[in-house]
Amino acid sequence: KEARMFVWLFHRISGILLFVLIGLQIITGYVLGGELTTPWQKAFASIHRIQAINLLIVFLFIFHAFYGIRTILIDLGMKKEKFLFWFFTILGILVFCIGTYFIVTKVPIKTA
Repeated sequence: KEARMFVWLFHRISGILLFVLIGLQIITGYVLGGELTTPWQKAFASIHRIQAINLLIVFLFIFHAFYGIRTILIDLGMKKEKFLFWFFTILGILVFCIGTYFIVTKVPIKTA
C-alpha cells in the first residue's frame, strides 16, 4: 500500500516538475540562440548549462514514464503490484545510471 501511494504522489509531482523544468530548458535554449547582451540573458544562458537540471529532468522523465507504464499494466489487470514497483524502480535506476554516465562524461553515442 505504501508503494502505491508513493507512486501516485511521485507521478503527480514529477509531472509538474517536468512541465516546469522542460519549459525552463526551452526558454533558456531560445535565449542562447540570440546575442547575450543583457545581464538577464546571460543569467538565463547560464541556467541552461547547469548539468544538475539536465540530470533531474532525465531522472524525473525515466521514473515518470516507468511508473506510468506500471499504472497502465495494473489498470489492464496485472495483479503483481509489488513486483511491478520493484521491477520498474530497479530498471529506472539502471537506465538513469547509464544515462548519467553519458551526460556527465559527454561520451558520444555512436549511431549506425
